[in-house]
Amino acid sequence: MDEKTVMMLKALRLRGLLEHWGEYMKLAEEKRLSSVKFLLRIIEDEYRGKVEHAQHMRQKQARIPERFVISTYPFARQPKLERKRILAIYDAFQYVLNCRNLVFVGPTGSGKTGLATGFLTQAIERGHSGRFILFADLIAQLYAAVADSRQGRVIRKFASYDCLLIDEIGYVEVEPAQAGLFFTLLQKRHRRKSTLITSNLGFSEWNSFLKSDHLTAALIDRLTENSHVINMRGCISLRAKLGRDE
Repeated sequence: MDEKTVMMLKALRLRGLLEHWGEYMKLAEEKRLSSVKFLLRIIEDEYRGKVEHAQHMRQKQARIPERFVISTYPFARQPKLERKRILAIYDAFQYVLNCRNLVFVGPTGSGKTGLATGFLTQAIERGHSGRFILFADLIAQLYAAVADSRQGRVIRKFASYDCLLIDEIGYVEVEPAQAGLFFTLLQKRHRRKSTLITSNLGFSEWNSFLKSDHLTAALIDRLTENSHVINMRGCISLRAKLGRDE
């Protein structure tokens, strides 16, 4: 391959063709491919490579600490969990397409994070942007942004994800100003897409960490007006088997 061809392939970002040029030439000669079939093979390979790369980048940007998929969740060990309902929601994929929230409520170790991550992973694999973040880290980023007036930018960033998973709500207490920032993010004028929530506390207990009756009521109303609430309060801990908190 001459330098001009290399330059053009780089400019067109046809990296697959550039890296496998020799293989393609050998394939065309051995298989005696017509020009049409040869071009289609190259186009298909380039398209597949770009799709896989895009998915890899979405996974990387989502910052999922440990990748879970629904097919590996041990439903057999959680007989009190509504398996059929959860799988029906998963298969329909309406939580992303119709911008519906999913709220997983249950004790520590019951597998809330694993289930929620499975839904987030599905969204990413289907071409949607996503992000995993601990509630404590989200609050810290929002509050830190206030110091240099970047809170609007940070809110817009988290509001833009097609599927946002906020993990472990209820494990840390927040100040009224911090809770206010969190509520602002979830308001309809900012976040209009699917939000996944995991919490070890039932809604009646959220005031214990939000410290505001009014804000707690408003936040719960916002989260549940268009959502699926998955009650896992009767589920057992899977920690010993899975070797992790959730």
